[in-house]
Amino acid sequence: MKRVKAACISQTLHFMLKEDLEQEAAVKLVKDEVENYKKGLDRKGTQYRIVEETEQPDGSVVIKIIKQYNQSPVGSYLNSAE
Repeated sequence: MKRVKAACISQTLHFMLKEDLEQEAAVKLVKDEVENYKKGLDRKGTQYRIVEETEQPDGSVVIKIIKQYNQSPVGSYLNSAE
């Protein structure tokens, strides 16, 4: 029999601008989407660590994140040392 002792998923997420909006409105929408994403993780009780968050020249945002996979224990995956 096997059991998951620890599991996390590593993702790079690109929050892209909507093309049919003016630049300023699109950038604000992206920033709101990023904040809502983080709040959603917190609300669901998902353990995570943002490794890097970078605003791109066009105003979009790229986030590198390590987060809990389903409800599995995270073990040492979320320790700050990489």
